[in-house]
Amino acid sequence: MLSRLTTNTVKTIIPAMNPIETVSQPRHAATILNHPIRPRILAHAREPISSSELARRLGQPRQRINYHVRQLADAGLLQPAGQQRKRNMVEQQYLASARAYVLTPDVVGEAAPSVDAAHDDASAAHLVALCARAQSEVAQVMESAHAAGLRARTMSMTSDVRFTSVEQRAAFTVELMKAVTDVVARYTTPYKNADGALAPGRPFRMVLGCYPIPSENTK
Repeated sequence: MLSRLTTNTVKTIIPAMNPIETVSQPRHAATILNHPIRPRILAHAREPISSSELARRLGQPRQRINYHVRQLADAGLLQPAGQQRKRNMVEQQYLASARAYVLTPDVVGEAAPSVDAAHDDASAAHLVALCARAQSEVAQVMESAHAAGLRARTMSMTSDVRFTSVEQRAAFTVELMKAVTDVVARYTTPYKNADGALAPGRPFRMVLGCYPIPSENTK
């Protein structure tokens, strides 16, 4: 948006940007997904940018971009990032609140997958439910750590493998579970004491999964 330049100074305060922001509130999720151009606006706003510059880059009328910018700003997804002088006018610049966004399963409330509802530990539904719970919980940890000015410590590993037979995959599963169980027993403290009370130490949750790679994602 443009306003008349009334002073010789231009504000250049740049707000802090999160690396990843988790979106768990339906209202915020709806704000992002309401129009396909809004995710593009957020992507271009990883650096301070004005509505007029966004309109030029996206090939859209400035009035239309102004509307979407206001909606994103009202939801806190765009933050004022100072002003830039342009001829005899001053343009308000905006910065996205994060470099990337993740919609957590909490967005759909009670319709989110439940670990307790998937009784078959070997089913794809159970793995999806585990991943959904992990995504929501890690999001909470990230937000708490960011609010405290700390870095959340996690552990993760990924590896692409191939199996040439069902027997090979089954043997791999058995041996991997044995190895993981052994490492857990040797290097961790039981989660609960014998009487059912929580044991001392900081609790962590480990999720282990292996699934077929979708054909469109293979090289």
